[in-house]
Amino acid sequence: MIVLGLTGSIGMGKSTTAKMFAEAGVPVHDSDETVHRLYAGKAAPLVEVAFPGTTSAGAVDRAKLGARVLGDAAALKQLEAIIHPLVRADADAFLARHRKSGAPIAVLDIPLLFETGGRNRVDKVVVVTASPETQRERVLARPGMTEEKLASILSKQVPDVEKRRQADFVVDTGGGMDAARDQVGAIIRQLIGVGKPSR
Repeated sequence: MIVLGLTGSIGMGKSTTAKMFAEAGVPVHDSDETVHRLYAGKAAPLVEVAFPGTTSAGAVDRAKLGARVLGDAAALKQLEAIIHPLVRADADAFLARHRKSGAPIAVLDIPLLFETGGRNRVDKVVVVTASPETQRERVLARPGMTEEKLASILSKQVPDVEKRRQADFVVDTGGGMDAARDQVGAIIRQLIGVGKPSR
């Protein structure tokens, strides 16, 4: 089974591209969705111990947790030390399931793949991109987003040009949904055609 890492900077269309892989029948593990699920389950008591008062009714209150950790590098590191291993274990179980079922490809949707050293967990990397103008327009259209917030987020992410340089495949979402879907289809066909013994 080929493990494909899917990543891209904010506003590039990564989530939309992940859906295209799923629609094409490729199993996709979504890190963000996994965090939401963990916050409503097994991560909640661990987060409560580390950050008392940030959960209610057995689930993490994201607003309260955000208020505690955002802008505090040490607190953020502490939270990541709780969450990252749980997300990784969930992804490993996902891969084991699909390897057993004989899936030729599986996708790990990892927003900060390069930033968190995730390159060694995957066989190939797909980077989702768009022009800086398109990216800016998409992100600033989000509720509560400002130029300052966008600049802060981008400063913490590996630049798009560097991500593309390190990618095995690039999907450009700037040309619309159909063009992006065609690119996804071409990647799948190429990978299935190449094939590879499972490791």
